[in-house]
Amino acid sequence: QEQLVESGGGLVQPGGSLRLSCVGSGITLSNYVMNWYRQAPGKERELVAGISSETRYADSVTGRFTISRDDAKNIVYLQMNNVKPEDAAVYYCSARGHFRLYWGQGTQVTVSS
Repeated sequence: QEQLVESGGGLVQPGGSLRLSCVGSGITLSNYVMNWYRQAPGKERELVAGISSETRYADSVTGRFTISRDDAKNIVYLQMNNVKPEDAAVYYCSARGHFRLYWGQGTQVTVSS
């Protein structure tokens, strides 16, 4: 079964750190452009970070978040540092190829002191 599975979400204090993981099952992630999106209640889903031959970030997370991939483990990570209350959302990873687009089920990030 082809799927993406996110993990690593949870409760984090403002200023804290969290690392999200996206594991590919039946999907070789190195063959895809990998992106992390997030969606907060009442807001549209927004692109947070992406990785292909290079990385790109939303302005709101630049300097705080880092996307990386471990092709040997078939995992893509999102390291979140100096987390802010406005980072609270459900985070989704996606794998975009020429003909296919996969989404994970999402992992919740809650920011609270």
